[in-house]
Amino acid sequence: MFAPGLADTVSGVDPKGFDALAKVEVGHFWFVPRGQLIVGLSDKYFPQARNFLEVGCGTGTVLRAMAGSRSWERLVGSELHPSGLAYARKRLPAGVEFVQMDARDIPAVRLFDLTGAFDVIEHIPDDEAVLRGLRAATRPGGGIIVTVPQHPSLWSPADDFAHHQRRYRRGELEDKLCRSGFEVLFSSSYTALLLPLMAISRLSQRGKAASLEAYEFTPSRLVNCALTAILRAEVGMTLAGWRWPAGGSRVVVARAV
Repeated sequence: MFAPGLADTVSGVDPKGFDALAKVEVGHFWFVPRGQLIVGLSDKYFPQARNFLEVGCGTGTVLRAMAGSRSWERLVGSELHPSGLAYARKRLPAGVEFVQMDARDIPAVRLFDLTGAFDVIEHIPDDEAVLRGLRAATRPGGGIIVTVPQHPSLWSPADDFAHHQRRYRRGELEDKLCRSGFEVLFSSSYTALLLPLMAISRLSQRGKAASLEAYEFTPSRLVNCALTAILRAEVGMTLAGWRWPAGGSRVVVARAV
């Protein structure tokens, strides 16, 4: 534990939310295709990477997808909240390492071929401190993959519930990565095909209290299957070369220079 004073405090996220996350992530339309996209981009841009650090790994959903994608020499998941790491430890093989730390103060220098932050830095006021720390932890020529929520106009009680600091404007994440010592290799919107539905959902929530339901966690089984199929199709198109100009999220791949 590198930041014990912040462990399981309401800092960035409410750690009580990990219980709900752990129940819905497996098979959920949002989390499963996103993991497939991250793995696909990792394989496409950094196929030789053998050491990977994920900051803000939560309950380990993405880390589990990455663990199954290739033979890694070292996999490390970090999280501010031990309550999230308790779930991640159960989901990952014994060789995966876990650390409790503040993402703004990463105690690693040039250790990793690939680093990642997946819907994490929008929770942190000084997001560039996290990106600078990830650059320091990444070997020159290594890579980073970052996903964030996009379009400030989509702000709703779901963002309040998630303790978001911001939704990103187009080009904002890319500029911050470049200032932090990265060269952008790939950038695209994500959840583009669901953007109309997302916009309707978010607009309908305005004026309502922030809640788990507002966070769009619990669709019916039929709806979940349909949305999963749509996003899996989008992931396939993205990995085949499509670039989406608008979408609920942004995904950027960059190289440490």
